[in-house]
Amino acid sequence: MLQSLAGNSCVRLIQSNKSAWYFLFLVLGYILYLIFGAVVFSSVELPYEDLLRQQLRGIKRQFLQEHECLSEERLERFLSKALEASNYGVSILNNASASWNWDFTSSLFFASTVLSTTGYGHTAPLSDGGKAFCIIYSVIGIPFTLLFLTAVVQRIMVYSTWRPIMYVHTRWGLSKPLVALIHATLLAVVAVSCFFLIPAAIFSALEENWNFLESFYFCFISLSTIGLGDYVPGEAFNQRFRELYKLGITVYLLLGLIAMLVVLETFCELQQLKQLRKMFYLKKEKPQDRLAIMEHDHLAFSSMPDGTINSPQEDKTEPFVDFPVLTSPGGDDPMIK
Repeated sequence: MLQSLAGNSCVRLIQSNKSAWYFLFLVLGYILYLIFGAVVFSSVELPYEDLLRQQLRGIKRQFLQEHECLSEERLERFLSKALEASNYGVSILNNASASWNWDFTSSLFFASTVLSTTGYGHTAPLSDGGKAFCIIYSVIGIPFTLLFLTAVVQRIMVYSTWRPIMYVHTRWGLSKPLVALIHATLLAVVAVSCFFLIPAAIFSALEENWNFLESFYFCFISLSTIGLGDYVPGEAFNQRFRELYKLGITVYLLLGLIAMLVVLETFCELQQLKQLRKMFYLKKEKPQDRLAIMEHDHLAFSSMPDGTINSPQEDKTEPFVDFPVLTSPGGDDPMIK
């Protein structure tokens, strides 16, 4: 009997806190996913790092043997200075001396990567004034960019998502969730083709040292705003039409980022994903729940002694006003705005 009551109480406890349990599983799943990624990256990349370290030590040892007049300390200082300059995008190689990192088109490309939070890291401000300006520029520019992208995506969504779905739904009488799912899939296929596959083929043709996989990798890393900086186009020696090329890449990154946001927003509006998100979110307080709370407080006040309640003149005014909740005509449905 006691076991049955305990089991029923546990079941009721779990059912009454479903959102908390789902959130706990979400946190545990995310931690496990992080650990999984760390294990895979470590097992795949660590052997390549060890091999590269051995090669560099061998080259350094051979260089010191061939140049006995040069001490290892002087070589270390030279390499340290060269690596420090390389971190700022300045190379001492002869084939890189013709490329400037801070001409107008390169600076425009840098500004776009900063405001979009891509941040390749191949170029960084050298002076203290440039670093200070970068902070101020980013503090103002990043929220400005978010506002700009939000406004652009909202207007594009009207013509790319909401109107097509409503047209098919009303014209052919198909289920709106089904139409939205098919539309989101087709939109994703078009976006991947126009901003990943085709640009990857173009980059693999224009960049001599890039294959298709590396070009596709650059497109994904850039448009997802990860921006590792290991692949940056337009940095090759004697790049033809370098200024125009950099300007075209800047436009591509901006348009690609807008396209990715449109696709993500389209998928977020799917009814299926909304139901999935509700599993992990806290439930919103319903109007009737607020009314019950106000009635409970009113009863609590009315049950207090006469000396603690308001005067009759004050009682004539309603202590609580239930303001109407403004909602869109379509409710939670993004298709009706």
